[in-house]
Parts: sequence; structure tokens; C-alpha cells
Amino acid sequence: MIDQIVTNKGENRPNPNEAFPNPNIPSLCYIKNVVKNPRIIIGDYTYYDDVDGADQFEKHVTHFYDFIGDKLIIGKFCAIAKGVEFVMNGANHRMDCVTTYPFYVIGGDWGSAIAPVKDELPLKGDTVVGNDVWIGQHVTIMPGVHIGDGAIIGANSVVASDIPPYAVAVGNPCRVVRKRFDDELIEILLKLRWWDKSIEEIENLMPILSCSDLEKVKEGLKTKI
Repeated sequence: MIDQIVTNKGENRPNPNEAFPNPNIPSLCYIKNVVKNPRIIIGDYTYYDDVDGADQFEKHVTHFYDFIGDKLIIGKFCAIAKGVEFVMNGANHRMDCVTTYPFYVIGGDWGSAIAPVKDELPLKGDTVVGNDVWIGQHVTIMPGVHIGDGAIIGANSVVASDIPPYAVAVGNPCRVVRKRFDDELIEILLKLRWWDKSIEEIENLMPILSCSDLEKVKEGLKTKI
């Protein structure tokens, strides 16, 4: 019910600075606490769920080379399922030459082959995932993609283009199949930005955020923006 009150608030609140917030679910990890690369920026309460090692999330960020300098930025309160892979800009090959094969990378006598300068590489920029995004199992996210707040990405999708906020998108290539809510509620949520509020405010909003009666949700949130 939308008028429920969250009791005992603060007494056993999950700590966003702990890697494993729930000892009963060791597969669930707040990944901002385990990544080492400073170019991977993760918001509070975003988790990766993987029974084979949720603290190994960084291994799922591939072709991530310092000389390119791109970033992976993931917002707050995201849920990322097992097997998700972020393919970064280092995976891209030049396509404006006769061959896409990178002779210069192989080394040996081929190391003297003409190497492209950074400006000649097909770089797509930073990869950005918004807040409150749910990414299903075994999703592949390609370089430079932006996924909007509140979006849902279906399992096994390959995301090669931007996904708007509060969209449900699936497939290979990943395409939007529907909006989660009507335009009015989406506008309210984007103005509210509940994930940026204090944890005390978020706890007070939990009954509304967890309610499936969307008309009541609209009326309740209009007073909060």
C-alpha cells in the first residue's frame, strides 16, 4: 500500500560502503567498493549479482585501455545481472582501410606496421548507464552507449545504441519495445530524481516507489517535486 510506513528506519540500514550488504546473499555486491580502475565510476547502492564472483565485476569491462582514456559511468541504485559485459572503445578496429586487421598490435616484425593515431580510431566516447537501471543476464553493452534512468534491458541483448529513460529494450540489436510508464509519470520521475535524495528521504519514499497503482503514485509524487 502507498500509505505504508517503513519502520525501524536506520536501525539496520544497508551500508553503501560495504561490498556485500546482505550476508544471506553472497552473490550480491555493491560494486563501487571493489572496482580498482579510477575510470570506472559507480554510484551508491548499485549492485552486480553473480554466484561465480560478484566482486570480479571489473573483469566484465573489456578492451579498457589507459591510452584511450574512456570511462564507464554507472549511476545509483542499478541492478546488474550475471554475465553482463561492457565492451569499451579499445575493441574497435579501423574500417576506413582495406583491412581491419591490426598488424601493429601483433608485434615481432609486424610491430613496425603503420599504427593509427588516436584521432584515427573509431572512438565512441564514454559508456554511461543512468540511475535505477535494470540490466538482465548476459547483456553486452557496446562502446559509447548511453542508457537512460529507469530503463530495463532484457537478457541476452546487445546494446549498440542509446536507450531512452524508462524504456524497456530487448534483442540483438537491442531495440525499445515499449515505455514503462506514460509520459506524465516519466516526466515526474525525471524531475524527482529520487536516487539523488538523502537516504532518509528515500526511505520515506519507498512505499510510493514500490507501489504498482500508478495513478496513486502520480498523485503521491506530484507533491514531492
